[in-house]
Amino acid sequence: MTEHNRLEPAVPWVEVVATETDWDAADPSLLTSMFAQLVLIRSFEEYVLELAAAGLVHGPAHSSIGQEGGAVGSVLGLTSEDTVNGSHRGHHQFLAKALHHVEPKGIDPTAVLSDDVRTVLLRTLAEICGLDRGWSHGRGGSMHLQWHEAGAIGTNAIVGGGVPLAAGSAWAHRQAGTDAVAVTYFGDGAVNIGSTLETMNLAAAWELPLCFFIENNRYAVSTSVEEATGEPRLSGRGPGFGIASWKVDGMDPLAVHLAMTEALSHLRAGNGPAVVEADVYRYFHQNGPFPGSAFRYRTKEEEAEWRARDPIEQVGLNLTRRGILDAASLDGFTAQAKALMAELGDVLLEPLPGGKRGERQIKPSEWPNPTFAHVGIRGDLSELADARFADHDTFDGELTETKFISAVADVMRRRMETDERVVVMGEDVHRLGGGTNGATKGLAEAFPDRVLGTPISENAFTGLGGGVALDGRFRPVVELMYADFMWVAADQIFNQIGKARHMYGGDGAVPFVLRSKVAMGTGYGSQHSMDPAGVFATAPGWRIVAPSTPFDYVGLMNTALRLEDPVVVLEHVDLYSSSGDGPVDDFDYCIPVGKAAVRRTGSDVTILSYLAMTAYALEAVEQVGTVDAEVIDLRWLDRASIDWETIGASIRKTNRVLIAEQGPTGTSYGSWLADAIQHRFFDWLDHPVERVTGGEASPSISKVLERAAMARSEEVAVKLREMMAEGSGA
Repeated sequence: MTEHNRLEPAVPWVEVVATETDWDAADPSLLTSMFAQLVLIRSFEEYVLELAAAGLVHGPAHSSIGQEGGAVGSVLGLTSEDTVNGSHRGHHQFLAKALHHVEPKGIDPTAVLSDDVRTVLLRTLAEICGLDRGWSHGRGGSMHLQWHEAGAIGTNAIVGGGVPLAAGSAWAHRQAGTDAVAVTYFGDGAVNIGSTLETMNLAAAWELPLCFFIENNRYAVSTSVEEATGEPRLSGRGPGFGIASWKVDGMDPLAVHLAMTEALSHLRAGNGPAVVEADVYRYFHQNGPFPGSAFRYRTKEEEAEWRARDPIEQVGLNLTRRGILDAASLDGFTAQAKALMAELGDVLLEPLPGGKRGERQIKPSEWPNPTFAHVGIRGDLSELADARFADHDTFDGELTETKFISAVADVMRRRMETDERVVVMGEDVHRLGGGTNGATKGLAEAFPDRVLGTPISENAFTGLGGGVALDGRFRPVVELMYADFMWVAADQIFNQIGKARHMYGGDGAVPFVLRSKVAMGTGYGSQHSMDPAGVFATAPGWRIVAPSTPFDYVGLMNTALRLEDPVVVLEHVDLYSSSGDGPVDDFDYCIPVGKAAVRRTGSDVTILSYLAMTAYALEAVEQVGTVDAEVIDLRWLDRASIDWETIGASIRKTNRVLIAEQGPTGTSYGSWLADAIQHRFFDWLDHPVERVTGGEASPSISKVLERAAMARSEEVAVKLREMMAEGSGA
């Protein structure tokens, strides 16, 4: 007979219920502040819906009316050093954290509201309306609310997208030696998102002080929890990852506070992450002022049942039952909150000229200046003011023949020795004698707490690195083993890290370095060979570095690690085993941003290339023999860092351009570069800009098919002969 042994979770999974005894034991100031926060947030949300109905909110208005109990109950146990982030439905989370920051002892509903409270509400309202006095000068709007000083590190429009970033914040708290924690708020929809589940696993493995706070409002837009998952008790996800978990009625703010108090004790004691699931209910549809029943995915009876347990009513009844406040005081504060919102609205709005009675518009003076639209996509490079710049022709240190891969490891060792903020993470970077290629050789032994081997979960650890960068206390260097894996982590790379500076106002640093290799020509096939430069060049926010020599790698990596922008450092497997000049003992010089290198001077044609293709271009010129080509190694590939001065000087001399790259034509880097050249230098061109790329297909495993799909020196040589033949009229 087969034995069946029942397995139990290795960590607690409990439900917390507040009793009347708990309500009687609760500190009166806790309950009064809880009531004040709930009412202020509810009044704020109701006013936002009024503005949205009047067409004064451009974009969505995802109200949290009905869900306030979860946010308020969870925040009142936090400090300003603790950090929170949330989802697109995050007004209540942001306001709860911001209000608690400015009034850490609590808000007294019998007193006049402070100027700090008014400022929080006004700036948040302005941000939601897209106005200049908002936290991000109107760029973030309803779904991207951030105030670093309050520990509110940013709500997020991508479902589950902010969860890995919060893990980075939690890691930074612990690495800095504090007992601060991070809380990431998300809903029942995000529970099934890969980035959320990956982060739960990573946080458990690394024992991070991170609370996964699930606001289970039962509907992801209109899809119910029961439709979306086989286990609707969503806190059950926690024990599966070894995470202690609590379930609580989110309509009962005191119960939430009690559960969160237990979870915070667990987190601050260094026992790893926690899950708190709060059952809440949004009274309105996904967006706008209509109930879900209007769209027929909920019944009016269901809505009435949840409204009967309203969090404000629950706290108010217990305040009056205990004689802490009377009904008149409660009603008076509610009226004060509504009046305050109307007053704040008057700061931002004015009567609509020629409009009907009561119609209003945003005051013109409140809008951001249109010239601000593109400010802050990247930084201004002021962080390089004290850098020591050198290039191969100006370097005064000793050079020696150096393997490219040795330069990669040596410069990272130097930076980790001199800058305790630098941390390296990625798959296998702490094993195999320096990762799969030797790029981190010796680092794990020298810096065991700053070389972090990760699970195979690119979304989670890339996003965690992004959260570390946004925290500002550390400088993460994240390695993705192959460039193709960037697309596994695409949300974190492009939606989160690349957009963060601009989205949150343009002045926040994102010191993040992403390393990855192009493995074209190694037989690794379609999913391990891509060159991502062309795609990155279309993405805002990123700087792109492509070193082709050991000397350049050292100088370019040093610059990348000084920058306050995210930088992708591309490496090519062909280069790892190559050798060239490299520094003997000076690993501190920087190569300037936006400075290309002329590898060969010439007068017939300008060849623009990067990475391993630069050497193939030089080889092709020698093969042809009859073409005096100028070969420029671009080194910096992003739109903001292209060396137009060097390129322009060469074009004015040669009047012909060939862009040479290895990868497929569909994701070609040269496609946008050719367009830009023809717009900038049309009058100097005697010939259309030509390009050498691979074919449409990605490289295959077969050695013959792989070679047929990519470009090297032979393809460059053929194109050079064609160009010169056309130029001569032959």
